Amino acid sequence: MMLEGIRVVDLSQNIAGPQATQVLGDLGAEVVKVEPPGGDPARRWGPPFWGGDAPLFLAFNRNKRSIVADLKTAQGQEIVERLLEGADVLVQAFRRGVIERFGFGYEEVRRRHPRLIYASLTGYGSEGPYADSPGYDPLLQAYSGIMSITGEPDGPPARVGGSVVDIGSGNLIALGVLAALRKRDQEGVGTHIECSLLDTALGWIGYHMMAYLASGDVPRRMGTGLAMVAPYEAFPTRDGQIMICGGTDGIFRRLCQALEIPDVAEDPRFRDNPSRVKHCDVLRGLLSERTSRHRTRDLDRLLRAHKVPGSPIQSIDEVVDDPQVRANRIFEPEPHPKVPGYRDMKMSVRFDGERPPLRRVPPAPGEHTREILSELGYGEESIARYEEEVKIREPAVPTDSRPSR
Repeated sequence: MMLEGIRVVDLSQNIAGPQATQVLGDLGAEVVKVEPPGGDPARRWGPPFWGGDAPLFLAFNRNKRSIVADLKTAQGQEIVERLLEGADVLVQAFRRGVIERFGFGYEEVRRRHPRLIYASLTGYGSEGPYADSPGYDPLLQAYSGIMSITGEPDGPPARVGGSVVDIGSGNLIALGVLAALRKRDQEGVGTHIECSLLDTALGWIGYHMMAYLASGDVPRRMGTGLAMVAPYEAFPTRDGQIMICGGTDGIFRRLCQALEIPDVAEDPRFRDNPSRVKHCDVLRGLLSERTSRHRTRDLDRLLRAHKVPGSPIQSIDEVVDDPQVRANRIFEPEPHPKVPGYRDMKMSVRFDGERPPLRRVPPAPGEHTREILSELGYGEESIARYEEEVKIREPAVPTDSRPSR
């Protein structure tokens, strides 16, 4: 594994930080997830629950060990300090000032551990009027403008269905850690990495920002469409909708051939992309009249035969059982102590044709506390006393025992 021997201390919760450390764990790093006595709050973000935890937790916490430590106590702080003595990376996502009160602010940690790579996830950034504000994916989708351009033109703003700001920030932190490890190999010192949810959100819509700067026109909601390209949106079928991306003149001509309207491709109003964008409402009507004659799957096959990029708009149950998704082997059955038929969602990246293996299913809260404390040099009596004082407990949630598909 690429990061074998790298040790990561994860003080984060919810989604963004755990996504970052999960990526590092997938790549072979040893990740210790430090949880408060009640566990990561994401464990309770349900229903549904699967094996006692919410899918929102399961999706971001594989390949980790869990230890319970209360950072508000001297004992919890001592444990984290011992973890840092043998660590390469620390990931934290506390609001400004909180981590400093625990004694693990960047400047303090750097003095004690100059080779440690210190990664901070913030909501709005470490400076500015909102630096102390909590950051949540929907808030940043709203604040950054993502919601203002998401949804139907005549409807209200909409949240993107996935937590793209959280997950994107986690991926960027993981990327930053890899770069910092490379720098440490060369220079022998650690680095402070920071990524804010706001910066990630702005990055997702960078081309909309550039379009506004170039034209002065405020981007608007276009449903499935894109203001800069036409046709580039969903079209109706007899039994659903299909997304069509006609981004080049050649694709557009092939689309018109597939729909048996070759004269439309010769219409001066649609001779190139700027012209099609200008007359997109007329073009949409002409194409919709033709696509609505076909069933979705039939039209999908027709478009593929003419080399026109398109895709049915599928529901989640259709995606899980989709033959291409199965061929990609991204959902694979794995043994799980609490969940018969458990299926893990693998890392999106392959290395030499293989995805990183699942080494550990998402842990129970504090599952490895005794094991890790022993590795840190605590004796049996101290460990037993600690477990009694902390009262490690699993959240009381129902278990969804539905069989895996």
